[in-house]
Amino acid sequence: NTILLDFDRDIWSYISLGYFKQRTVAGEVGSSTMPHKVNPIDFENSEGNLGVANALAEHLSTKLPVSRWQRDLTDSTVLRNMGLVFGYSMLAYTSVLQGIGKLDVNEQVIARDIDNAWEVLAEPVQTIMRKCGVEEPYEKLKAFTRGQAVTKEMMIAFAEQLDIPEEEKEKLLKLEPRTYLGNAAEQANKV
Repeated sequence: NTILLDFDRDIWSYISLGYFKQRTVAGEVGSSTMPHKVNPIDFENSEGNLGVANALAEHLSTKLPVSRWQRDLTDSTVLRNMGLVFGYSMLAYTSVLQGIGKLDVNEQVIARDIDNAWEVLAEPVQTIMRKCGVEEPYEKLKAFTRGQAVTKEMMIAFAEQLDIPEEEKEKLLKLEPRTYLGNAAEQANKV
């Protein structure tokens, strides 16, 4: 449940960023005050139901193993509410699956964000600098970029001023956020 709760919150955030669009459902209320809006209600419902289920489960896990003066309390009113944990969990699972079924990936927004995320190239820049024996690559890149929005022009200027072999410099100048994967494919194949 905790993993799914985190998933609900992440998807809610991705919807807010525009990475996902939600298909509308005829007759469904989008927002109580903004009729044009499509709220991520399924993920909000799932999050709420998981919160209640987890709170009840936590209470059961701390209450049921404890006795009072060796008095068995497992048949108490607490145990009679165990079904609620499963009921709220099932409601959450249904809601999240319903929400996932309404999602569409907004490739344009994601592509725009990736294309503007030049800071992701900090890793390969430092790797090539280390390969070429440049001392303190992290510190040099930090001094060049700290506190600024990292841009394509900034990364090109940084690469061009490096005292490294031309073929390595060319590798840096060809890097783009959209195409750089590092060794992600190799790591994924190990799983």
